[in-house]
Amino acid sequence: MRSLHAVLVERASPRLVELLAAALDGSGPAILPLDGGLPRARLAELITAFAPDTVEDTDGVTTARLGQKMGVGESTAVIIGTSGSTGAPKGVELSASALLHSARASLARVDARPGQRWLCCLPATHIAGVQVLIRSLVSGTEPVLATRADAETVAGSGCSHVSLVPVQLQRLLADQSRQSDISTPLAGFASVLLGGAAAPQSLLDEARAAGVPVVTTYGMTETCGGCVYDGWPLDGVRVSIRDDDDGLPDRIWIGGPVLFSGYRLGGPGNLPVPGGSSFRTGDLGQVDASGRLTVRGRADDVINTGGHKVIPGEVAAVLGTCPGVQDVAVVGQSDAEWGERVIAVVVPADRADPPTLELLRLHVRQRLPRYASPSRVVIVDAVPMLPSGKHDITRLKLDLLRREQTEAENVT
Repeated sequence: MRSLHAVLVERASPRLVELLAAALDGSGPAILPLDGGLPRARLAELITAFAPDTVEDTDGVTTARLGQKMGVGESTAVIIGTSGSTGAPKGVELSASALLHSARASLARVDARPGQRWLCCLPATHIAGVQVLIRSLVSGTEPVLATRADAETVAGSGCSHVSLVPVQLQRLLADQSRQSDISTPLAGFASVLLGGAAAPQSLLDEARAAGVPVVTTYGMTETCGGCVYDGWPLDGVRVSIRDDDDGLPDRIWIGGPVLFSGYRLGGPGNLPVPGGSSFRTGDLGQVDASGRLTVRGRADDVINTGGHKVIPGEVAAVLGTCPGVQDVAVVGQSDAEWGERVIAVVVPADRADPPTLELLRLHVRQRLPRYASPSRVVIVDAVPMLPSGKHDITRLKLDLLRREQTEAENVT
């Protein structure tokens, strides 16, 4: 067994890069990056659950942990704590070979050249941030570690490659439009990997029109991060589509050398078998005749309305192209007659002139079946977000429920 070293981080640091390099080449323990900014009680809970041998605090002081220690398998290099989009936190065990294959395949896909540096402005407790550091280690360059991703910082980084989530890209483009003395901050980059959440087509169009070399990525912690770039699997990655036993079609399965080894805290029973076959993701999609993947949305979010299955991600993607829509999320709401109703939560481009329900319904019906069109629109200032850049659907549903309860109380 190999020892496990928990390291509390507030941001990516040279010390974390050093620990990561040792974890990958086997000269040091496996590492477990944890968010040092979490409340003490939460950190204590996670440390007890993950049971590392040692814990290094944000000041670099290491203490041996008392109590139960479990160690990890010899091949495990990194454990990432994740809850995905929903569910209880669990630890995803990633081997050095899987992480390195992912990094090398990524560097090859974006045609990274010798000496080109990576900008790290994502949390080092997430797989996307960790992979930026690993790509730098593999390419023999020193990453630029940024505390923020504003236009001035990015433009002055001297880097050629960066990974972002959609909200960061959106803010960078907005920064540039407000500051005429700053050129498009990402136009000089060789690649801008965009993942963590589905990006609105309008955002991709705006970025590409500004000369930003955006590459959309799809993956999850269990696949060492993004493993499908612009719909095309990285070298060695296999993507297949299968129907679930319960009749839900188009489940995405991923196989290949980027798969995780197992869960630290006992996740669901969909682990890859020894030798690495395939991992059943939580997403639905389609693969065309050329082998290109289109992600339709989360399987858990499917709305059953009047016997029809509606994929919120597909509806949101269409609504995102509707005039007057800046951001949008689609959720299901319980309904006595239909089972569920399709609700569009919209951030308008102009708060004084938000898009009407009629306009949104017409826009959806031009591209999707009639039953997929929203029956209600809720106008908000912002959609709640997760640290990963995804919409926080659980919180959004709670916000909508509270809003309905308040409206009902006001009526009575």
